[in-house]
Amino acid sequence: MLMPKRVKRRRVHRGRMTGKATKGNRVAYGEYGLMALEPGWITSNQIEAARIAMTRYIKRGGKVWIDIFPHKPITKKPAETRMGSGKGSVEYWVAVVKPGRVMFEMAGVAEEVAREALRLAGHKLPVKCKFVKAEAAEQSEVNNDENN
Repeated sequence: MLMPKRVKRRRVHRGRMTGKATKGNRVAYGEYGLMALEPGWITSNQIEAARIAMTRYIKRGGKVWIDIFPHKPITKKPAETRMGSGKGSVEYWVAVVKPGRVMFEMAGVAEEVAREALRLAGHKLPVKCKFVKAEAAEQSEVNNDENN
């Protein structure tokens, strides 16, 4: 599972998930990506499940990038504990995802294969997702059509 090696403060506030993603909102490394359409918390287990679903479908061909990392600790108090006595201990880690964030990227495979692999990965995640292509790839296709 993904988690930080060490953190400065172990327990943080919940925060708000308003607005759209300003960073990581375009395909940077690969040719295809999986973009979030709604805000949410994605746990390290869900990221790992999506990664396994993708790599199994592409039969370990091509290359996969994970563009999100679970930096946020989520705490939980033990069952049947009385109120008070401070904040609970860290149970798991989440990545905060806003609409427009590209979460996974892929290159080195055909578009149909990438589309299906990212669709399978999207089913493992708690947010609605869509398949996106890199702008550079779209621009080169347009330029090739104009030249022909």
